Amino acid sequence: MTRPPLPNDDRPRRAVIDRVRPEIDGGRFPIKRTTGERVEVIADVFVDGHDRLAAVVLYRLAEAPESPGIPHDYSWHEVWMAPAGEDRWSASFMVDVLGRWEYTVEAWADRFGSWRDELSKKYAAGLDVTSELLEGAWLVRQTAKRLGTQAAGGTPVPLREWLLGRALLMEGPDEVDLKVSAALADSLSSVMAVHADRSLATRYHRVLSVTVERPRARFGAWYEFFPRSGKSPDRSATFAEAAERLPDIAAMGFDVVYLPPVHPIGRSYRKGRNNSLVATPTDPGSPWAIGSEEGGHTAVHPDLGDLQAFREFVAAARRFNLEVALDIAFQASPDHPWVREHPEWFHHRPDGTIKYAENPPKKYQDIYPFHFEAEGAWRELWRELASVFFFWIEQGVRIFRVDNPHTKPFRFWEWAIAEIRRHHPDAIFLAEAFTRPKPMCYLAKAGFSQSYSYFTWRNTKWEITSYFEALARGGVREYMRPNLFANTPDILSRYLQTGGRPAFIVRLVLAATLGASYGIYSGFELCENEAVPGTEEYLDSEKYQFKPRDYDRPGNIKEIVARVNQARHANPALHADTSLRFHETDNDQILCYSKVSPDRRNRILVVVSLDPHHAQQGFVRVPVAEMDLSGLPSYTVRDLLDEASYTWRHDWNFVRLDPASRPAHILRIET
Repeated sequence: MTRPPLPNDDRPRRAVIDRVRPEIDGGRFPIKRTTGERVEVIADVFVDGHDRLAAVVLYRLAEAPESPGIPHDYSWHEVWMAPAGEDRWSASFMVDVLGRWEYTVEAWADRFGSWRDELSKKYAAGLDVTSELLEGAWLVRQTAKRLGTQAAGGTPVPLREWLLGRALLMEGPDEVDLKVSAALADSLSSVMAVHADRSLATRYHRVLSVTVERPRARFGAWYEFFPRSGKSPDRSATFAEAAERLPDIAAMGFDVVYLPPVHPIGRSYRKGRNNSLVATPTDPGSPWAIGSEEGGHTAVHPDLGDLQAFREFVAAARRFNLEVALDIAFQASPDHPWVREHPEWFHHRPDGTIKYAENPPKKYQDIYPFHFEAEGAWRELWRELASVFFFWIEQGVRIFRVDNPHTKPFRFWEWAIAEIRRHHPDAIFLAEAFTRPKPMCYLAKAGFSQSYSYFTWRNTKWEITSYFEALARGGVREYMRPNLFANTPDILSRYLQTGGRPAFIVRLVLAATLGASYGIYSGFELCENEAVPGTEEYLDSEKYQFKPRDYDRPGNIKEIVARVNQARHANPALHADTSLRFHETDNDQILCYSKVSPDRRNRILVVVSLDPHHAQQGFVRVPVAEMDLSGLPSYTVRDLLDEASYTWRHDWNFVRLDPASRPAHILRIET
């Protein structure tokens, strides 16, 4: 008779651990958190038979830059899991240090807990429990014995003696009631749980990772502007002149000031006004056509100033509590020094020419793409490109908006971002990738802190609801953080083109409250909406010319922008996206949704009319149970846009939104 080989385990382990969440692609990629956030771990844990289980989440800081005089603790810590129904168990832990953390799950059959349940049931049924008490005493003695062998490692001997005393009592001549009371005491149960025999514990077969970033990776308002656009249409402003914009940007409540590329611009095939193929001698060209005889990716355009002037701009921004984000575009003008010094970094066609970049129907005659797979040269190219980030970090930049990362190898980003984070875990990366969903998600998995989104093209109630429910409640929320830009230099949506001033207010409120991170491009606050006919391109685009503006001209919405950003800063519910929930309305032109802070003390309800042309009215359904309002005869909602307050009752309440005066409410629920 054939006898199959036995498992390699020295003794069988009974607990089963399955479907640990969150887990991204079988542990291939880390989830994302920011300092001060919690990681909730859920797992399916069970054991054969009817024995009780015990389970813990093990977690630790795995990798972080050492701080002078502040050593990090890299040892494993644990938190007890609690049953959550249907063999699910859960627990959470907080991450409070930048870097990479790890977690896993361990579980075992709880012999003492199972025995305690059996004793309790039999004693309650009036059965003889003499044998059970002897068994329990033996379990307690075994634990005391283990403590005895561990005493030299720090276990206090009095605890061992206390356990032996409990065992003697359970075996002794005292009344059964007294012995059972001692056996079932919570104090004994706690000690036995902490010092349980885990020699047969099952540990989940994977150690999972968390990338922990600073809170700005999760929450922030971005303002994009071209520093070269000053007061004259005929010349570039300097960094010093650009700094004059900072007080106004700060007064509107923004956190990040984002600059397009500030490098020298090539002259070969330079684009003219409105993307013309022929430029005049005074046309400045596109900032994304990087590189000239004056330098490349580690130089600044001489019209803006020098590196010292750039550093002074960064310092000036800090004084207004603004961080500078810099655009990193890995492409080159034909005049870039690298084209001459490293021709092997570019793909040459059979006739020896280099093909310019294209994104049909768009053509970029002024740009050469890099050849990331160049045989014998790709390693040197990758190192040089990664060093660009390190260079600008040395100049004081910690936030980078990366141009078109989906057109570069994903493996490059995995490597480069990991290398940068090893030295600078406070660096933040925004992926500007308006592409297919799966590549966008993969870039987020590969390390990008934030991602551009399809928000710009989601306008109807169904489009917005379905898209953001997937982002906020699906598995993607563990690694992908959308940054909702209401407009960009490349995108002036049809809604903004045709909706007038109310459309800008609606899209502002949506971007700023649906997303913990959002942004606008300068001119949005002036409701600029002139497009090249039939396109989403700005007419007289700032990408190809200097564009002075009167930022105080009539019709601007700067005050509303400031109120929205003030509401964002003052209300923790708006600092994250995971609590986003949509609610019923009886009018498809009215959108209603809420966010709640982790402690549930801050509750925000947003009601927006999606119609920028006509007044809309109807009833919205407040989730009274979710908002802890059940049983109250009434409650107050305060509009953070104008401080008006309303008394609402029960769940269904009436709203009227007029695009001419009030197209949206940002309501704080007060009780």
